[in-house]
Amino acid sequence: MLSTISQFHGNQRSGICKLRLLSYNMNMGIGTSRYYHYITRSWRHILPHPRMLQNLWSIARLIQDFDVVGLQELDGGSLRSGFINQTEYLGEKAGFPFRYSKVNRNIGMVAQHTMGVLSRLASTGVSTHSLPGRIRGRGALVIHFGDYEDPLDLVLVHLALGTRSRMQQINYLSEIVRGCRHVVLMGDLNCGADSKEMDLLMKKTDLRLPISQMPTYPSWKPKRHIDHILVSPSIQVEKVQVLNCPLSDHLPIAMEVSLPDNLAMNVAKSSFFTHGKA
Repeated sequence: MLSTISQFHGNQRSGICKLRLLSYNMNMGIGTSRYYHYITRSWRHILPHPRMLQNLWSIARLIQDFDVVGLQELDGGSLRSGFINQTEYLGEKAGFPFRYSKVNRNIGMVAQHTMGVLSRLASTGVSTHSLPGRIRGRGALVIHFGDYEDPLDLVLVHLALGTRSRMQQINYLSEIVRGCRHVVLMGDLNCGADSKEMDLLMKKTDLRLPISQMPTYPSWKPKRHIDHILVSPSIQVEKVQVLNCPLSDHLPIAMEVSLPDNLAMNVAKSSFFTHGKA
């Protein structure tokens, strides 16, 4: 069942031990809401359009009460976005003091395919990874929070459309998170919860998927659960919901988690943290 943003947040605010997470493939703010839009609005992947800023503003309002947000399919500031760095724009409008991004495919002034993390937590380290695959241009953005010896690791990914490439990418990601105790992996994995790719990921790591059937695509009639947030066993999931916010061809997935006390204290000590709107 889809939830509204107000139903997800309720009347409670996040505490030091709790984090509100959101993963969203926002399709650059193009506003695809029907299959035929992939054809009739295909020009928006190349040229800017007036509604893009309005859609970005709506997305900023959607994400403003979360603590950490992982966004896929942004533009890094090329012609098609009106030369707007969408990670920075959304971070500023939604009041996130910390913004991290990775350009996965740079086509100069024409397009800069980007992924980004917006956070109310300051990181203690950032790394970027180009994922293997038949077609280049998929990546992972890894953000470390808290103590260097025992951090909270956030991994934002956007995997390939092809199964063979996804399997290669899952193997690569498994090596990144292996040995990490506290991991949140989120993004558009382009595969379902019951796929062999997801099975491989959970066999090679200790990551778990709290709920296996939460369709996120297509936004106008969701049938496929391809957007995910997975966590380590040390992280307790309080709730997870797909939000009824059809601003893209995907729906956003939201999760509230509780961190172990020691981890929460380490993260709080090493980071500037604000609640709700900054």
